[in-house]
Amino acid sequence: MKVTIAHNNYDKTLQTVAYLKKLLKEKGVIFDAKYPDVVISVGGDGTLINAFHRYENQVDSVRFVGVHTGHLGFYTDWRNYDVDKMVDALLLTDGEVAKYPLLEIKMLTESGETRYHLAVNESAVKRVSHTLEADVYINDELFENFRGDGLCVSTPTGSTAYSKSLGGAVIHPRLKALQMTEIASINNRVFRTLSAPIVIAPDQWITIVPNADHFVMTVDGARIDVRNAKKIEYRISHHSIQFDRFGHHRFWSRVQDAFIGDSKND
Repeated sequence: MKVTIAHNNYDKTLQTVAYLKKLLKEKGVIFDAKYPDVVISVGGDGTLINAFHRYENQVDSVRFVGVHTGHLGFYTDWRNYDVDKMVDALLLTDGEVAKYPLLEIKMLTESGETRYHLAVNESAVKRVSHTLEADVYINDELFENFRGDGLCVSTPTGSTAYSKSLGGAVIHPRLKALQMTEIASINNRVFRTLSAPIVIAPDQWITIVPNADHFVMTVDGARIDVRNAKKIEYRISHHSIQFDRFGHHRFWSRVQDAFIGDSKND
């Protein structure tokens, strides 16, 4: 087993990483930051998502383990004081994994270039100082003409992040569905949108055709300035993010812990 550790630079995290490295070396674990079998993320959900993007070209062969040193997250199963138990479980596991859907983003430029991205949570299309105008297609059929601040397309696990703050539904990851939520849409006698989140089946796709030569696209919060894009296509990827199943808590327990509290599973 080859392991690497991704982490933030907070004091509590660095202390946990130092202890974790010592423990893994004592167990004879091989460290390999280039081609790991397991990526241990120490920090929070943001740290783990950053680690995913660092190894997204190896997503089919890499498993992730999350250790959180701050607030409870959806992707971080272990507390910093549970590192000994985590290492024992890691060395005993037979490699069984829990898989979550990923979002595939394909952008076609006016010059005919195609650019691909993967997202764990979501991707949004926005204009900063002007209204975004865009045609929205579902399965290549025109669904609506959108005007507003922007649009957000999320995975089921991403439904608990930015999409939820926009009024989207929380979706269990086994559904493998895409959700699109509007960001401050304009609805009046002239312009009209559905003005509600939509959820589409795993074999369907959403295409956004922006009527602007310059806008901003985000992928898991990372900003990309886009010029002269012809269209952006969103669909569920045939790839998935993989977590070691040991200690991987049930989805609705995570939702309860994060948004309601007083969980009996704490």
